[in-house]
Amino acid sequence: MSSNPVAETVASLLPRAKAELAELVAFQSVADFTQFPRSESEAAANWIAEALRAEGFTDVALLDTPDGTQSVYGCLPGPEGAKTVLLYAHYDVQPPLNESGWTTPPFELTERGGRWYGRGAADCKGGFIMHLLALRALKANGGVPVTVKVIVEGSEEQGTGGLERYAEQHPELLAADTIVIGDAGNFRVGLPTVTTSLRGMTLVRVRVDTLAGNLHSGQFGGAAPDALAALIRVLDSLRAEDGTTTVDGLDAAAGWEGLEYTEEQFRRDAKVLEGVELIGDGSVADRIWTRPAVTVLGIDCPPVIGATPSVQAGARALISLRVPPGVDAAEATKLLQAHLEAHTPWGARVGTEQIGQGQAFSADTSSPAYQAMADAMAVAYPGQSMQYAGQGGSIPLCNTLAALYPRAEILLIGLSEPEAQIHAVDESVSPEELERLSVAEALFLRNYAAG
Repeated sequence: MSSNPVAETVASLLPRAKAELAELVAFQSVADFTQFPRSESEAAANWIAEALRAEGFTDVALLDTPDGTQSVYGCLPGPEGAKTVLLYAHYDVQPPLNESGWTTPPFELTERGGRWYGRGAADCKGGFIMHLLALRALKANGGVPVTVKVIVEGSEEQGTGGLERYAEQHPELLAADTIVIGDAGNFRVGLPTVTTSLRGMTLVRVRVDTLAGNLHSGQFGGAAPDALAALIRVLDSLRAEDGTTTVDGLDAAAGWEGLEYTEEQFRRDAKVLEGVELIGDGSVADRIWTRPAVTVLGIDCPPVIGATPSVQAGARALISLRVPPGVDAAEATKLLQAHLEAHTPWGARVGTEQIGQGQAFSADTSSPAYQAMADAMAVAYPGQSMQYAGQGGSIPLCNTLAALYPRAEILLIGLSEPEAQIHAVDESVSPEELERLSVAEALFLRNYAAG
């Protein structure tokens, strides 16, 4: 990185940032309180609130959102008449999955091979640290030239919409000229990227029942309708032979125009086993950024160990559907539910329940904020120009903010590049990316104030 005072300050602050990220990662802040203590999330929220107060933020508050979680808000007033920028991150994390599968404990930040490992290191506790680094660098080099609002969500990973509903009920709270969502990531390490589209998401639970109770498979199998087999048929109907998602009535033919993603690179990023084919048709970018994708997240059925020779009376599954930009998530949910009901065989009883939803998002890349970010990234990443990419994941708050503040410019950056393995075991963050993106965000705020 070329030498400049902001970059030098960020570099000097990196050891402190690592120590703070270690403190934040240590909180087991999974917003599923059936699995993890609520106190862990509350402690993380309080840690963030104290960090904001220490940086001079006013009006710092723990917001009790309608889904029973807390988001943290603070405001750092800028010069009179200055523009307002909202910085977003979330402190809740995905469960660590199989803790024994982690090379080092998931809630202990551990340095290994030049990366920092821990649940939330990239997604998205590292995003909050990135915001802190950017602001500290500006304060040490002439001051923060804009009014900064920070909002750190407590239930983004659960998709329960707490902050979305709170924002709708308090529309002035998060109003800003520009919003920087620190929950995306570069296309690859070292390639500065702004995410310009997000797929939406819906979560649906489906249950199939066929019998009053389980039956002996030798005595009744062959004629008694097996609920688990019926469920498997239903789930299989959601994909074509090549793996393309096929929900009746849902368009699956959109294309991506922009940065391309080669199949070879995708196979490496996704760690696809040798000889196993990718699924779907069209380019990889088409498949993961602009088209629907269904995933069976879990099935309730007897485990192999301890299973008995029984015909199953009931079975259920949790299904995720990623919704393409331009498609209403509520309408996609109705189509998915109708499809599940229509494809249930043998007259089996079927019930569906939606348990989470988020709208897709598409950004206006012609706005002045994008130019300010492009100029900032060119300095933070010498020799590289800013790229536009899509993201297959969902950040439900984006569309809520776009609807509440239609004139606001929204940019998505962050630390979740492919090597970060967010949501998987051994999640990690690149400290070099944390450093460069913090510099980029600081320079963006300065550029945007001057524009």
